[in-house]
Amino acid sequence: MLLLSKELPSLNYRHTPQRFDQDWRDPLSTLLGWGRAAGADLVEIFLERGNYISCLAEDDAITSITPRLSTGAGVRVFRGQADCYVSTNDLSFTGLKAALEKGLLLMGLTPPSPTALVSAVNLQMLQDYADYRQKDGWLPECSSIAEMGEILLGANEHLRRQAQHVQSRRSTYFRDWQEIMVACSDGTFVRDIRLTQSVGSTLLCADGSHRSSISKRSGSTGDPAFLRLWNAQADSEELAEAAGQMLYADYVESGTYPIVMANAFGGVIFHEACGHLLETTQIERKTTPFADKKGQKIAHKNLTAWDEGMSGGAFGSLDVDDEGMPVQRTLLIEKGILKNFLSDRAGAMRTGHPRTGSGRRQNYTFAAASRMRNTYIAPGDAELEDLFASIDKGIYCKRMGGGSVGPTGQFNFGVEEAYLIENGKLTKPLKGATLIGEAKDILTKISMCSKDLSLAAGFCGSVSGSIYVTVGQPHIKVDSITVGGR
Repeated sequence: MLLLSKELPSLNYRHTPQRFDQDWRDPLSTLLGWGRAAGADLVEIFLERGNYISCLAEDDAITSITPRLSTGAGVRVFRGQADCYVSTNDLSFTGLKAALEKGLLLMGLTPPSPTALVSAVNLQMLQDYADYRQKDGWLPECSSIAEMGEILLGANEHLRRQAQHVQSRRSTYFRDWQEIMVACSDGTFVRDIRLTQSVGSTLLCADGSHRSSISKRSGSTGDPAFLRLWNAQADSEELAEAAGQMLYADYVESGTYPIVMANAFGGVIFHEACGHLLETTQIERKTTPFADKKGQKIAHKNLTAWDEGMSGGAFGSLDVDDEGMPVQRTLLIEKGILKNFLSDRAGAMRTGHPRTGSGRRQNYTFAAASRMRNTYIAPGDAELEDLFASIDKGIYCKRMGGGSVGPTGQFNFGVEEAYLIENGKLTKPLKGATLIGEAKDILTKISMCSKDLSLAAGFCGSVSGSIYVTVGQPHIKVDSITVGGR
């Protein structure tokens, strides 16, 4: 379609505000063409509708129910290796055009003159992942507010019955439904629906001066029945046992130890201390020590690591990223050799590393950036018993807690549940351990990986907001690491 720039304000497009569908093609292709006529190298429009709710049960009462509805769009304008991003919650043609015009002006571009000819972008056929996978019916099938409350209170009751010296019990759940559409002047035209859910409990026990706090959380994508299928009793039994072990545990003595780190959420250290350093955003900022190490050895020969968005139901899984690219498996490290970085559209333009389907954002108010999805250390060929047997005196880090990471990979992480290893055997529980190290050092010391890969739900904050990710690993042995304690 070819029209004069001055004709745009008079256009009367009819598209469905309650659903992103094929009817959005004409207004979006016209706006993309208008931006390209102004001199932009690339224009991207991201549309989003969100429906979120969370529920919190504390002890024997529901204390918080938080719903949130959102609708909006983000417009990104690229010129050379620079770009800018403008967001709006006005999805009318006029509103989107105003956001695009602001983006053009910020990039030093003048919108087309009234008599300029504007050619609409020829968008590809709509790639509707929601329709392909029959996702449109997901939201009505999710648990009602009444059901959320009933299940969470039931979980707290399990904790009361199974644990001793209980001081507080908390169970939380959230459901995050999102519909997106991505249209770009390179022809991309994609729609998808995401459904992300998470549930978990925290148990705090106290007896005099003795305290223990243990948490567990699980998450899923794409299953409306997720909350109904949660085995709250089994999780409560696990938390009660761990809290009982830690309540009277001795404090760990600080020092340097070999450790065995548990599978599943144990992978949070690799995610935080190494995974972020393999995102092209870090290369752009010059904050990763691995920027020029592709093809070189950065880890022990027994370590292989992946990032992918394809594991069915995993917390970080997607069909398509927030830039309209289908997700894929990305080999990060193979037998200690750095193979690839995670790259979004801007990262590919600025660093030369190819896009990996890793452009992600919290919502329409953020521009997409290179972010992790399901990131994990691959299973090795060792038996779990072999890891313990190789240690005369060390620590088994069974359950990781929170921590912090510096911009270039320095980290410290608390351990919620730990045990002393003596002569290859677990002897007594320990508490108060903090793991301290640096990514480029610890990677060379992960010398053994067992066969029992397991994944766990996590949350990741970075330049494009907070997103849902999976961390994971098999049990691993770290030959030596600094452990803070008493």
